[in-house]
Amino acid sequence: MTTLVIAEHDNAGLKGSTLNTVTAAIQCGGDVHVLVAGSNAGAAAAAAAQITGVSKVLHADAAHFADGLAENIAEQVLAVAAAYSHILAPATAYGKNILPRVAAKLDVAQISEITKVDAPDTFERPIYAGNAIATVQSSDAVKVITVRSTGFDAAAASGGSAAVETIAAVADSGKSAFVSREVAKSDRPELTAAKIIVSGGRGMGSADAFKVLEPLADKLGAAMGASRAAVDAGYVPNDWQVGQTGKIVAPQLYIAVGISGAIQHLAGMKDSKTIVAINKDPEAPIFSVADYGIVGDLFEIVPQLVAELG
Repeated sequence: MTTLVIAEHDNAGLKGSTLNTVTAAIQCGGDVHVLVAGSNAGAAAAAAAQITGVSKVLHADAAHFADGLAENIAEQVLAVAAAYSHILAPATAYGKNILPRVAAKLDVAQISEITKVDAPDTFERPIYAGNAIATVQSSDAVKVITVRSTGFDAAAASGGSAAVETIAAVADSGKSAFVSREVAKSDRPELTAAKIIVSGGRGMGSADAFKVLEPLADKLGAAMGASRAAVDAGYVPNDWQVGQTGKIVAPQLYIAVGISGAIQHLAGMKDSKTIVAINKDPEAPIFSVADYGIVGDLFEIVPQLVAELG
């Protein structure tokens, strides 16, 4: 029994979600191999070889892998799939774009966004916006699985000494072409990788009011997020959205300001290690998951917190 992890990377290095996926792969049992399909991605392959628990890295290098087009990466996965009992990828936009294609071609049922491995053929995944956990047992010969990174600790990025094997790259499928990419630039940490997040909700009242949160985020070195209600109201861009239809996060500290706590938002952040809620409504659902709650006017409380932090 051997598990293949599809590495998410930018050719120069690995994304953090790959480390969480390796942990899930280790829990499946057997050897763990990592596939790095990219263009001039030797550095990413070398980084994968250093991950504790990885026994082999497969490195496929070709120009048409440069931008991670799902049609091409999926074909590369299929080219080596016969050797594996499990094929895993992070439950990110990258993994969600590739693995359904792989599962369809292998004629197996994909198991999506697992948060726990109970046995090599049995996994747990959240359903109903995280209000219930489904236990799924698969009888497929190959288990094709996306892994919710918040459900697994990251594997150690160093300490391993896996062999790197260069494999033949599949031909360009010709089904898609990379056109352009618009990347949001920020001096703050990336939302899904941040250790501290300060999020605002509809209770902020306006886009300008979100500026009240900036000094707090600056003091803490935090990323900034928002509820869907705040995004829909046009207060902040949609790449700030945390929740079932946004980004799933689990930082060390999550500060929810003016967020009532709809179940869709809770589904995206309730695995945070420590949750602090600030809301003027003492009955707000957010307090049901908060470790610390402050009832009051956020426009008075947040500046006081900033002052206390010096």
